[in-house]
Amino acid sequence: MRVISGKCKGRQLQAVPGMTTRPTTDKVKEAMFNMIGPYFHGGIGLDLFAGSGGLGIEALSRGLDKVIFVDRDGKAIQTIRQNIQSCGLSNQAEIYRNDANRALKAIIKRGIRFTLIFLDPPYKNKELEALISIIDEHELLEKEGYIVAEHAEEVELPQHIGNLAKLKHETYGITGVSIYGYIAEEKGD
Repeated sequence: MRVISGKCKGRQLQAVPGMTTRPTTDKVKEAMFNMIGPYFHGGIGLDLFAGSGGLGIEALSRGLDKVIFVDRDGKAIQTIRQNIQSCGLSNQAEIYRNDANRALKAIIKRGIRFTLIFLDPPYKNKELEALISIIDEHELLEKEGYIVAEHAEEVELPQHIGNLAKLKHETYGITGVSIYGYIAEEKGD
């Protein structure tokens, strides 16, 4: 596992010890960033099921100003801290041990809006639709922002969740990636 592009390109990332997480492969990560970027001019990201922190670190390397990393596993939190430190990104990261729903409640209270949100829950976890709905309902995504949802390839997420639309969907082996965002409104005179 490594950082693919940007200012931290080539840095090796540690995986979370044990079998509780499934890191996003470099091939899938590269494809994701090609769909949404591949580079950014600032902004804030949220890596909600961060695991090793690979997706959020890649986003920082490619130009985001800051990423909030959340995972409920203590080993994952330690791994994220190590990876952030080895990439020299400590001043651009907030790391929290929490479950996704409680983390979103805390974020709602802080009034933060994100350019990029990564949702990569365990494939057995079926809460993607509910999480995207919360993000939409509380306007946690900037109007030009993206939600990148990683899921098992057989999972078929709806075309619309609230005001968010599925803009792209790709499959890579056992992994499906769905990108959600707001559709730009046509301005009439």
